[in-house]
Amino acid sequence: MREKYNVLVTSCGGDIGQSIGKILKDLRCKTFGLDISRNNSAKFIFDTFDTCLKVNEPNYLEELNKYIVKNKIDIVIPISEPELRFYTENKEAANYFQTAHVLMADNFSREIGFDKRKTCVFLEENGLPFPKLYSLEKEEEIIFPLIAKPRTGAGSSNIFVVDAIDELKFISQKYKDLILQEMLDGSKGEFTCCVYRSQKNEIRTIIFKRELTTGGYSGYGEVVENNKIEELLLNLAKLLDLKGSINVQLRLHKEQPVIFEINPRFSSTILFRHLLGFKDLEWSIQEVLGDPISDYQRTKEGTKFYKGFNEYIEY
Repeated sequence: MREKYNVLVTSCGGDIGQSIGKILKDLRCKTFGLDISRNNSAKFIFDTFDTCLKVNEPNYLEELNKYIVKNKIDIVIPISEPELRFYTENKEAANYFQTAHVLMADNFSREIGFDKRKTCVFLEENGLPFPKLYSLEKEEEIIFPLIAKPRTGAGSSNIFVVDAIDELKFISQKYKDLILQEMLDGSKGEFTCCVYRSQKNEIRTIIFKRELTTGGYSGYGEVVENNKIEELLLNLAKLLDLKGSINVQLRLHKEQPVIFEINPRFSSTILFRHLLGFKDLEWSIQEVLGDPISDYQRTKEGTKFYKGFNEYIEY
């Protein structure tokens, strides 16, 4: 891969965008960052940082294309879920930029992953372990405790552990479009896994047993090897016909790995993965440019990561 490709990261102000900016610097790319606010530390990471329109504004694509042409951008990496949903719902939008590639997982994987009900149905229909879904219309079949969470959206907001039917009815009236999901056993921890499948169908995986911070980020994690999880991830990638990188969250429930969420995008552990040699961003860039992907040597089991923080001062 030649040096000094111009790479634009949109919604760069958050944790994932800034992590990607650091990786791009390591890859010696010329980095551009866009965000709707200047009040974040991305300005200290990207070579060029500017503000932009929100993705739901009418001239979003037109203004973004002007920026791409002006700065001779080679690759665009959208970060936020609203942006990725926009490209998923408007399939031709990714082809709007004639001079730049849009880097993201394939459309079908995004369609399945961004809808938690579709995720559960997809797993069930394809014979993979899945968390059972409940409905208030079949009140007699509900087993408590259960998890109530938004059908769409990422993060840990508006996710509830519900212990009784009265509580469930109250929450369902207050928050619309929730899914009611079997509560999986968490006694053996929670796992976050990255799955990368190349254009030539080579599958690479890394599995972390993790602990979340109060903000919903992976604050600590340890690389594990688990044959059951590995087999599940390989089957999932093939059934999705995955192209690109996704993040899979699961628990060991009744001795069986069960996926409860698929995030069809780069995730908050991307910088940790890169430092550990699982370079899914680099491989994705290589492929979009038509280059062969670099080799991967699996990370040693037991390797640990810890989330830290940086401080920046502007005068």
